[in-house]
Amino acid sequence: MIFDIVLLIVLIICVITDIRKRLIYNKVIFPALILSFILHLIVNGWSGLGTSLLGFLLGFGILLIPYFMGGMGAGDVKLLALIGALKGPVFVLNTSIYMALLGGLLALGVIIFSGGAFKRLKYYFHWLYGKKNGLKVPLALTKDSMKATYPYGVAIAGGAILSFVGKAWIS
Repeated sequence: MIFDIVLLIVLIICVITDIRKRLIYNKVIFPALILSFILHLIVNGWSGLGTSLLGFLLGFGILLIPYFMGGMGAGDVKLLALIGALKGPVFVLNTSIYMALLGGLLALGVIIFSGGAFKRLKYYFHWLYGKKNGLKVPLALTKDSMKATYPYGVAIAGGAILSFVGKAWIS
C-alpha cells in the first residue's frame, strides 16, 4: 500500500511538471527511488530488494533505446525505472504496454490537432496520386513538422494508472 501511495504522489508531481515545463525532475525521482529500495528491503527483505532492482533495470531498459535515438527524454526513462523499482517487473511490463498505447494515441492527437494536419494529409494524397501516375512529388515534410513533441510522462503515468486499474479488475 505504501508503494502505491508513493507512486501516485510521484506520478502526480511528474505529470504536472512534464506538462508545464516538459521536465521530470531528478529531485523528485531520486529520493523516491532511494525510498523504494529502502522500503523494499525493510518490508520484504533481500528478495524484495532484488525484485525492486529487477523492476528498476527492466523499466530503465525498456526506454533506453528510444532515449538514445532521441525520441525520449532522460526523465521519462528514469520515471519508468522508478515505477519498476516501486512495483516490480510485472507491473512495469504492464505499464509499458499501456504506456505505448497511450503514447500512440497522444501522438495521433498531436498530429491531428497541430496546425498543419490537414495540409499534410493533402500533401500525402497528392504524393500518392503522383506516385500512381509516375510523377515525382516531394512528400513535403518540414523539419518543424518532424519536431512536434509532447510530454511523454503523461503516457507513462497513464500506463501506470491503467496497470493499477487492470490489477484491480483481475483481483
